[in-house]
Amino acid sequence: MNIGKTDMKHQSGKRVAIVQSCYIPWKGYFDLIAAADAFIFYDDVQYTRQDWRNRNRIKTQQGLLWLTVPVKFGHTQLIRDTEIAGSAWAEKHWRSLCQYYKSAPWFGPVAERLEPIYRQSHTHLSALNRRLIATLCDMLRIDTPLSCSWEYERMEGKSERLVHLCQQVGAAEYISGPAAKDYLDVGLFEAAGIKVSWFDYDGYPEYRQLWGGFEHNVSILDLLFNCGPEARRYMKCGAMA
Repeated sequence: MNIGKTDMKHQSGKRVAIVQSCYIPWKGYFDLIAAADAFIFYDDVQYTRQDWRNRNRIKTQQGLLWLTVPVKFGHTQLIRDTEIAGSAWAEKHWRSLCQYYKSAPWFGPVAERLEPIYRQSHTHLSALNRRLIATLCDMLRIDTPLSCSWEYERMEGKSERLVHLCQQVGAAEYISGPAAKDYLDVGLFEAAGIKVSWFDYDGYPEYRQLWGGFEHNVSILDLLFNCGPEARRYMKCGAMA
């Protein structure tokens, strides 16, 4: 089942999404949060390099620019235990956001909410990501409750653990990104009476961006700086507003 704009909230039963935290994620990440009745950060799993956990992209005059939070990397560490390496990155990222978005229509109000986070000290990547995501959800008027996987009882097995998490929050439906089709054991969910839905990331409308041709796959900050309180008009959760 694909979830489109007209099928974002189920009439009965709790819908749950369980996803690893990302650094200033793209708009689709926040649409997934908005589509759920409960969202669980899945950060007590293996940290992976060159992924979205510690980096994302913004638009510039020269094209897409990666903003990467440097981390101390070991081969077996969990995302929640991954430490940030140094503090110089924060000032560098903030300068880049100011440089490339200062002329955007809603730079001021958005920057007012974000700057204090970049001015504070952060030791762990997961905590930073969760702080930013919670703030961005508030700016997008997304009120889905956020929690962390380590707050619940643990069960071994990739799909088994997801099912157990869903059961603990009373889920009738599990919403997953389409990439999980390659490994998710849907039969385990069905046996537990939990429906699996695949989130549809297609069909996003374009909005007015700075710096040339339109790019969908950039941080949500691009949408907020350019559209401010109208951001949800260009997201799937706008149909729920």
